[in-house]
Amino acid sequence: MKLLAVTNRYYVLLSAGLFVIGSLVLYLSMDYAVRNEVGEQLQNHRRELEARVASGRALPEPAYRDQYSISLRPQPLGFSDTLLLDPTEGSMVPHRALTFRVVPAGEAPRWITLRKSLVEVDELLMAVFGSMLLVLVLLLGGILLLHRYLSRRLWAPFQRTLAVLRGYDLQQHRPLALPASRIEEFTELNQALTHLSQRLVADYESLREFTANAAHEAQTPLAIMQAQLEQLLQLPTVTDDATAAPLLSDLYAATRRLSRLHQALGLLSRIDNGQFAAAQPLDLAGLLREKAEQLAPLLEARDLALHLQLAAGPPRALHPGLADSLVHNLLHNAIRHNVPGGDITVRLTNKALEMSNPGPVVSGDPARFFERFRKHNAASESPGLGLSIVQHICAYYGFGLSYDFEPAGARHKLRVTFDPTTRPAG
Repeated sequence: MKLLAVTNRYYVLLSAGLFVIGSLVLYLSMDYAVRNEVGEQLQNHRRELEARVASGRALPEPAYRDQYSISLRPQPLGFSDTLLLDPTEGSMVPHRALTFRVVPAGEAPRWITLRKSLVEVDELLMAVFGSMLLVLVLLLGGILLLHRYLSRRLWAPFQRTLAVLRGYDLQQHRPLALPASRIEEFTELNQALTHLSQRLVADYESLREFTANAAHEAQTPLAIMQAQLEQLLQLPTVTDDATAAPLLSDLYAATRRLSRLHQALGLLSRIDNGQFAAAQPLDLAGLLREKAEQLAPLLEARDLALHLQLAAGPPRALHPGLADSLVHNLLHNAIRHNVPGGDITVRLTNKALEMSNPGPVVSGDPARFFERFRKHNAASESPGLGLSIVQHICAYYGFGLSYDFEPAGARHKLRVTFDPTTRPAG
């Protein structure tokens, strides 16, 4: 729910509550005032009748039958409310009544009841209530119209700022360009966001430069170390030494793992920096067949069967290096985490590339293996960056990527969706 809507909700609730309380107080106050006025009129009429009786004159005949009545039997004294039938309207009409006792000279006591209709009072109160209700409706309607006005006009700078933030990409290497606003709070917000984006761009550029320099500086020493270790391992004195040979072999293997890690991190860095802008039409089916031929000895050594289901389709605009890395990491992941005598099924359609293979049982969300350095087996020599590279390549091209594990048959399924809005069938 929007901030302005939440604020207006409290305003409406407070206004309605105060209005209802005020209307109730006004209604009771007017009811009390009018009834008090009616009571004073009845008291004045009472004093007139008492003065008439005291002077020895006879009581006048009432103009209307319900104006007052005289009884020789004792009646409750004081004010009371009663209902009398109106013969004209044929309905019961509320009346305010005052009963008092008089004693004419030389006669028995009499109890006189004066009455006055309250129809005018009720009509007045209903008119006031209707007016207050109309005012309440106009007030709430005005608040809603004001809400629409504020949403469209006063909050327009905030909406423009939000739109700029949604479209901002740090990889464009430039800070935010936010327009000025007549509202001071929005101006301060835009200035703070602009300053923050400038710091982010500066830090990002520094990190990018450091990563590039570190990768460049580390590449040469690693290559020298590998070359010298290879030469050492070929020396007869080393191969005949039962103590030195295993140590050099372990050191050489560690150097190779470090080299692969360096290459993988360098690739991730270049993807993040957008250094693969040059794309060209590429036949994924042909690339998959080529990779299958290259990996045939490895598949045979691990007793794995590769099943290719490649549908003919139009070429896709991809950078050759990224496409090769995507297919390479998907296939190597399926080979590395397979079972002896297992299989790999590769299915390519116009909408998706899917690879599935049997493997070890996993618990929890398998999508966690897209994180860097996350491995199925902690003891594996793999750096744990293969699926992370796949995820970054898919994000770079706007592809969808999903990882599903089917307990029935312990089958792992990785799916690259070329159109993320397309959901897999079944």
